Amino acid sequence: MTLRLASTRRSASITPLPKYPLAIAAAVAALGIAALVNRSLAKKAERQNPPTGNFVTVKGVKLHYVDRGLGEPVVLLHGNGSMIQDFSSSGLLEMAAEKHRVIAFDRPGFGHSARPRGTIWTPAAQAELIHGALKQIGITRAKVLGHSWGASVAVALALEYPETVAGLILASGYYYPTPRADVPLLSGPATPVVGDLLSHTVSPILGRLLWPVVMRKIFGPAKVPAKFQSFPKEMALRPSQIRASAAETALMIPSALALRGRYTGLTMPVVIIAGEQDRLIDIEAQSARLHREVTRSKFRRVRSAGHMVHQTATALVMRAINEAGPPQENDPEGLRVVARTAA
Repeated sequence: MTLRLASTRRSASITPLPKYPLAIAAAVAALGIAALVNRSLAKKAERQNPPTGNFVTVKGVKLHYVDRGLGEPVVLLHGNGSMIQDFSSSGLLEMAAEKHRVIAFDRPGFGHSARPRGTIWTPAAQAELIHGALKQIGITRAKVLGHSWGASVAVALALEYPETVAGLILASGYYYPTPRADVPLLSGPATPVVGDLLSHTVSPILGRLLWPVVMRKIFGPAKVPAKFQSFPKEMALRPSQIRASAAETALMIPSALALRGRYTGLTMPVVIIAGEQDRLIDIEAQSARLHREVTRSKFRRVRSAGHMVHQTATALVMRAINEAGPPQENDPEGLRVVARTAA
């Protein structure tokens, strides 16, 4: 009887291992595995999509760009989360290169361009970089097209270096600060420390899962065109590019706030083009308002088009590039053109 009681006491004194440390250890291991997998996929994406153009270094920042065609220079600046392949897959780059010398940049942090962390990459900071790159390439004056976030960079370039910008083409841009629920939701990977953890582990996985939903939203109401299949999705889902994209999302409203009082300083020809059914940006509050404020502007609305107007109405965007100059006969400045997207 005594031995049995002693054994019972000893058994009762054994404390089970706590559950929380095990759960934490499992979570850390899962995050570590996710980081390794995402790193491997990023390296694979870069091997499969090597640089197709040249590099220029401005103030220590290495920028990737492609240079196509001959004639009057045209500069292309892509939107947030994108890269040169957006313009090449759309066909706009080659279409413009038929009669123009076209320079398309990977903006800082996107594609194969660097994005040093010591700089806050506002539109003005990027405009300074692009201006320096154009000088090194030998471009002293050019038409400049910016899509979405790239439109803000194009505006900053035109305001800071008006002698460089012969004409401005602004597609699907965001110009005036408005409340946006997506800003706090998508800015997480840009925060210090936690942002690095997210961008290397959870964010790429979520990005792959949500990719079809996001594409439907940015292209809608039009379908995602077959030509967009050549866009390298895995390049856009690299941790470094996710972080750059999140940083630009966080800068959206402050950048619009900084620029909104300066638009009357745009004295060169400006063509504003936007899809009438853009699901990301209210074109009445943005593009239409900018048209009213900028004296030398034309506003081109595109029916049945969404945010990716350069992909679904490529020929109309090319027309806008051609219009960004002296008024053509029978096409006075400010004429409102409504056209259907290409089938």
